[in-house]
Amino acid sequence: MSAPLYQLKAEFFKTLGHPVRIRVLELLSRREHAVSEMLAEVGVEPAHLSQQLAVLRRSNLVVARREGSAVYYTLTDPQVAELLAVARSILSGVLAGQAELLADLRATTPEAAPPE
Repeated sequence: MSAPLYQLKAEFFKTLGHPVRIRVLELLSRREHAVSEMLAEVGVEPAHLSQQLAVLRRSNLVVARREGSAVYYTLTDPQVAELLAVARSILSGVLAGQAELLADLRATTPEAAPPE
């Protein structure tokens, strides 16, 4: 019997649950990148980037091609870029709501009495 859809979705989101993988996907959302370009942008050790790219390849979110000694990566599906854009929009709304709450809290907090 195959895994239920909700379990597959959870695995998919686990794959996305690493800051380096998100950053790589954001870069690839714009265009194809060579590994050397990503290293400069992501700011991690080559071995760490390689590990994260391997996770994304195994999940079929990215595909690699070799050109000479350079390896280039691209998204396998443009909907990944759309998903990241939706996540950004949701987070913007959440953070805006939190900023409003913080402003309200600061406005209603009485001045603290000086220590005696």
